[in-house]
Amino acid sequence: MGRSFRRDALLVSAARRQAVAPGPVQVEGEGPMRTTAVSPRGFVLASHPGPTAVVTALATGLAAGVGSTLRTSLLVAGAVLSGQLSVGWSNDWLDAARDRAVRRAGKPVVSGLVSETALRTGALAAVTVCAFLSLATGVVPGSVHLVAVASAWAYNVRLKATAVSWVPYAVSFSLLLLFVVLAQPGRPEPTWWGLLAAALLGVGAHVANVLPDLEDDRATGVRGLPHRLGHVRATGVALAALVAATAVVVLGPSAAPSGPALVGGATAVVLAGLGTAVALARPHSVWPFRLSMAVAAVCVALLVLAGPDLVNVRSAVTP
Repeated sequence: MGRSFRRDALLVSAARRQAVAPGPVQVEGEGPMRTTAVSPRGFVLASHPGPTAVVTALATGLAAGVGSTLRTSLLVAGAVLSGQLSVGWSNDWLDAARDRAVRRAGKPVVSGLVSETALRTGALAAVTVCAFLSLATGVVPGSVHLVAVASAWAYNVRLKATAVSWVPYAVSFSLLLLFVVLAQPGRPEPTWWGLLAAALLGVGAHVANVLPDLEDDRATGVRGLPHRLGHVRATGVALAALVAATAVVVLGPSAAPSGPALVGGATAVVLAGLGTAVALARPHSVWPFRLSMAVAAVCVALLVLAGPDLVNVRSAVTP
């Protein structure tokens, strides 16, 4: 009865606060706080805006680089953006209970900016838009992209907490390139080295992206590959995968590497060396993560600049 009385008092208190300052009512019971808010800022933050913007820019840049028409480039950009929004929102929706358990104030659901219900609705709406825009590029390329998005959802639902947490990233990044190339007239195919570089980029990006959250994730029972490796070894794996991806982009084309490609490759190696040194000296520093992201940015830029070299022209067929 005492517990019931306490909760009733909290509800009355919350209602009074609501009358004074309109906004979402938050009830503080025995567990973390919940909210019914629907805030545009909350939606933006829950979309994981950094990765969403980078992946969308990568897909759009690849589309332009391989010679897409304006219509195809816009469809690719819209499909990838909506797909990434669905992935980001579903991630925060599905992780809400774990995030509240460790009180991750940086998460919009925990800070009260947006509710789980709103994120679930947004994720399902975004994936519906993604399906429409993806299939507008053609049944084959559209289906490929939807498999890539499904792979990312599989990570959110279950695989992020397993030793194969890297697999969805490898699959989704390589399928992203395949989607962009197949969307071109004549259905050309991407080169093998382009797919390999994209897969390695995905693996490196996954491991690096998890580095800042290793401790919070462990506290909630998430034990993906980076968590099993620990900070130092995870940093090494991330940097090795990203440098390997960069090397494949530089050395993959049949022609001799261009000047910008060589400069980019050398820059990636230097950044990776710095990241490794910092990780060994200060394992919990934020700089290994930042330097890993810098190597990833170099790889993305080189992949976009590769442009037409990513398409195996000889395999193109007449529509």
